[in-house]
Amino acid sequence: MGEAIGPMLASAVAVALSPLPLIAVLLILASPRGQTNGLAFTAGWVLGLAAVVAAVLAAGSALSPDTGGPTWSSWLKLVLGALLLLLAAKQWRDRPRPGHVIAPPTWLLGIDRLTPARSVGLAVTLVVAHPKTLLPAVGGAASIAACPTDVGAKALAAALMVLLGSLGTLLPLTVHRLGNDHSIRTLGEWRAWTAAHNAAIMTAVPLVLGAAYLGDALTGLG
Repeated sequence: MGEAIGPMLASAVAVALSPLPLIAVLLILASPRGQTNGLAFTAGWVLGLAAVVAAVLAAGSALSPDTGGPTWSSWLKLVLGALLLLLAAKQWRDRPRPGHVIAPPTWLLGIDRLTPARSVGLAVTLVVAHPKTLLPAVGGAASIAACPTDVGAKALAAALMVLLGSLGTLLPLTVHRLGNDHSIRTLGEWRAWTAAHNAAIMTAVPLVLGAAYLGDALTGLG
């Protein structure tokens, strides 16, 4: 099972470090219906990420016997790596300049009006429609699918990837459920830190992961 877990760890961490779901769940937890909507958002995130990973695993399992090897994974990582590097370059170009205020995304402005159903929908959207989450999720699942191991080991590795990739939502929800002054202060500190370092994280993570994908792809194709 180790050979299935190792290649996907960097991808799972990249998903967990995505600032948008962390910012979203922190703001949701601070809203009037924070407990209910926070739980719904976290459930939506876990289900959305699990669906992406399962779909890639199913597709990879179907491709591997036909190609005679994991070449498809190398080509996929080549594309994903290039896209991640482009995203990092765009994020760096669009980074906030000193003295300039960037307007928040429209969906953040409606956090207080969310219902549980909309919270689930928002979480799924952030998984499947946000490239900085979707690309690492696809890359990590492809790494698992390409491993020469049995189905059970791949399933366990996939479950671990979903768990690790969901820590950005699971940890704030767990801290919030403690309900004491220390937990409230901790969530506030996390929110302030994430807002202050959002641009740096969204540049560094795709840059490092994109370079790693390209290296893996070139090694596999070579």
